[in-house]
Amino acid sequence: MPRSLFWSRTDTAGAEHAVLDDGPGVAAHGTQLAVDPIPYTCRYRLATDADGVTTSLAVEVEGAGWSRTVRLERGADGWRATTGEQGDLDAALRAAGRPPAGLPGIEDTDRLHDALDVDLGGSVLFNSLPIRRLGLAGATSSVEHRITVAWVLVPSLEVVAGEQVYTAVGPGRVGFASDTFRAELTVDDHGFVIRYPGLAERSPA
Repeated sequence: MPRSLFWSRTDTAGAEHAVLDDGPGVAAHGTQLAVDPIPYTCRYRLATDADGVTTSLAVEVEGAGWSRTVRLERGADGWRATTGEQGDLDAALRAAGRPPAGLPGIEDTDRLHDALDVDLGGSVLFNSLPIRRLGLAGATSSVEHRITVAWVLVPSLEVVAGEQVYTAVGPGRVGFASDTFRAELTVDDHGFVIRYPGLAERSPA
């Protein structure tokens, strides 16, 4: 049965709504709204295999006078990306006093060779992917799991390699680290994030 999950952003004005089929794998589509660094709408479609490994992600982000798309597909030879762009995101960022964005897509696919998960900027649904794949939701404690993710920056849709560490610290609690950032995520019995301090909190069903 499809599930509907809704998060309110706590770092800026914004929200995320995801609808997903939660079986052996995950098939999900969702929408993000946010005002930082400039107002945008981000729509995505995600698929994983039965082992929780991400197989595809399609993202479209749109603002006033611009839009970008990226589609990621993981195959035996690694990740491939297809991108598109209309309008001028950099002009919109400059008008808002913000620095320019990178180009959409992957610059160096070799750096993503070990990435089994994707992480979409501003979305806590995507933190749930490695938590579920590694079986951390119900664990009382675990060793550190250091992974590489294909990190999709929003709104640029530039794809870079990100190093992340996940550690179960108790039932429903998972430690998360990326570079110098650390947080303790609260998750439900299925491994989906309920609370990400400083980013978002899930609304009751």
